[in-house]
Amino acid sequence: MARIAGVNIPAQKRVEIGLTYIHGIGHSKAKEICGKVAIPSERRVNELTDDEILKIREVIDSDYRVEGDLRRQVAMNIKRLMDLGCYRGLRHRKGLPVRGQRTHTNARTRKGPAKPIAGKKK
Repeated sequence: MARIAGVNIPAQKRVEIGLTYIHGIGHSKAKEICGKVAIPSERRVNELTDDEILKIREVIDSDYRVEGDLRRQVAMNIKRLMDLGCYRGLRHRKGLPVRGQRTHTNARTRKGPAKPIAGKKK
């Protein structure tokens, strides 16, 4: 099992798929990384040599923002919006959908489980 950017990559997966376990790396970036390191797409993680794992680590560290740094940046961006008091920041603060979705029905993921309102009957 390879450990890259603080994440254990499953050994039986293909390298491109295994890299997507790292926060901030999706399919396209994983293919890009494999291209830079010259690893064929059908190669498995357990077939990688120590040298290839080291090259992958170096490419990710130098070219991409992943895991803790990325999470910190996203949190700081949200905090900045909240401090500004702009519309998106207010929506984040209230725990409501930020991107224009309807809230009359739906939006249960952001709003949490439905709470009954006492005395509201037809």
